[in-house]
Amino acid sequence: MKLILLTNEEFFVEEDKIISALFEEGLDVLHLRKPGSDSAYSERLLTLLPDEYHKRIVVHDHFYLKQEFNLMGIHLNCRHPEPPAGYKGHLSKSLHSIDEVNKEKKQFDYVFLSPVFDSISKSSYPAAFSNEELKSAHKAGIIDHKVMALGGISLKNIPQIKDYGFGGVVIKGDLWNRFDIRSNKDFKDLLNHFKLLKKAID
Repeated sequence: MKLILLTNEEFFVEEDKIISALFEEGLDVLHLRKPGSDSAYSERLLTLLPDEYHKRIVVHDHFYLKQEFNLMGIHLNCRHPEPPAGYKGHLSKSLHSIDEVNKEKKQFDYVFLSPVFDSISKSSYPAAFSNEELKSAHKAGIIDHKVMALGGISLKNIPQIKDYGFGGVVIKGDLWNRFDIRSNKDFKDLLNHFKLLKKAID
């Protein structure tokens, strides 16, 4: 299974150090998602990260960064539903129903399906699927290695994600809630928790 991390929505001082440490510990892919932010801040963050990690980063905004920093690819969402004209390369997309996955999955390298469980980072974002729906979708071949589970993913429900047949997990709140971007300087707790997540999906 893939382990994908969504960035915190805000930029912060220790961010490049944390991301580099997570890559060193086996993070597969980082999705750089900073809605509404100025592209200059994303450029600065990418400049601070070692070049060797750029090929494992996917951007949700400012798609020109893919070419400029030789990134892994781009991710489509409601803000940016179409790729740039003539785009070739890694492409992923956020989807929110089993039907969408069934219709669109083949067009992408992988897709996110959410919210699989009650969101950790958004209190008003409850799970959209029942246990039976997810099991049926896997049995029908809709949920497979190209579908990544997003929404409320944590250590306790990763075994369920495996049973549902997802190709990976997308982590956000379960990790970033362990680090206060305004006051923490030590990110050992975050790193230790990541190691547990990595072990759980292997």
